Amino acid sequence: MAKITTILGAFALTVALAAPALAADPTAETVVADVNGTPVTLGQMIAMRTSLPPQYQALPDDVLFKGILDQLVQQTLLAQSVEKNLSKRDQITLENERRGQISAIALQQVVTAAVTDAALQAAYDAKYKDFKPGTEYHAAHILVDSEEKAKEIKAQIEGGVDFADAAKTHGTDGTAANGGDLGWFGPGMMVKPFEDAVVAMKPGELVGPVKTDFGWHLIKLVETRPSAAPALDDVRDELAAEIEKTAITDHLAALEKDAKVEKPGEGIDPAVLKDESLLDK
Repeated sequence: MAKITTILGAFALTVALAAPALAADPTAETVVADVNGTPVTLGQMIAMRTSLPPQYQALPDDVLFKGILDQLVQQTLLAQSVEKNLSKRDQITLENERRGQISAIALQQVVTAAVTDAALQAAYDAKYKDFKPGTEYHAAHILVDSEEKAKEIKAQIEGGVDFADAAKTHGTDGTAANGGDLGWFGPGMMVKPFEDAVVAMKPGELVGPVKTDFGWHLIKLVETRPSAAPALDDVRDELAAEIEKTAITDHLAALEKDAKVEKPGEGIDPAVLKDESLLDK
């Protein structure tokens, strides 16, 4: 019995030593598969998971793990089956894709460093430091195609017909369904004849017909309010885009300044870009 136990114990030890084992504390470099000598790592699996749509990321861990591992193994096998015979077109495409991906990473680093809360606040302060309050207007209108029609509708309203009801009945533009309501707007947002009429009105007043390039308008001024600088959160995306653009432009200018760039190809006929046959030669 002792001899059998010894033999079994030795066999178990041999199997344990021969079997590949994952590290107790996995890292991105932990090898999870070997495909003809090409390692597939845990880091590659994690990176693939982050690129999946949310519905796939929500799968059970064991299902997702097996699915990603199998896919990476299959992709490695497919890549190995053709990588020695890639066409010039394929090689060039891969080079362009790699260059584009790396440049995107570089730009993201620039943007992340540039768009900070402090930078957003500074941009906001600079943009609105000289802001001068004005007036915003809330108005409604009825747009028709003739002055006579506008006058007839105005007489109906002055005779007691509700403005919104008249707009729904007679209005010819997209605001008719909402009773002609135009919402709030500020200077410069409406065509000049319309704006001039509104600026001269008092809340509750009805004027018209007013002619513009769109037709004839009856206008009712609902209310006015002082305009104010927008809150930072309301223009955060706009400011971030401006900061990003400036940061990227400045960064590229700095790179070009410190680089030696020659462009001997500038003398080539631009029409050669259409000659895809060069990719197959």
